[in-house]
Amino acid sequence: MRPQQTISSDKVETTFATENDLPQLVELLSELFSIEKDFIPNREKQLQGLRLILNFPDLGRLFVMRVGEKPVGMANALITASTAEGDLVLLLEDVILSREYRGRGLGRRLVEHVLKWARENGLARVTLMTDQDNQAALDFYHKLGFELSNMKVLRKKM
Repeated sequence: MRPQQTISSDKVETTFATENDLPQLVELLSELFSIEKDFIPNREKQLQGLRLILNFPDLGRLFVMRVGEKPVGMANALITASTAEGDLVLLLEDVILSREYRGRGLGRRLVEHVLKWARENGLARVTLMTDQDNQAALDFYHKLGFELSNMKVLRKKM
């Protein structure tokens, strides 16, 4: 294992993604979907999904974390209405940091950036899903204040 290089804070920036970021975001999604049990990487589908969010900002926002000019992380923030909250809420998906940049606090910074944006935009709640047996992810999100829900995720392909 090689030693981790320290990254200067002034070289790290999280912004909204642009069309130019999409090839790198597809690579990050391939990395994520190779970890998650429910999904299979498919470049064309991932690119199509990213473009939907990018082209329709009312659906949500794509966040990209860069170290220098290089995209190294992403988060997908989908906006929906909640009858339970009586307000708009956020579904946080596709949080991924490139393997070589993990363990340096950048994932925390990325999620905290999205949470700050959600608060500033008056969103009432943030919900996310992770693999049930991904203890590292569960611990990570718990440290950020997320709590387990009594809800169980069900899906039906259409």
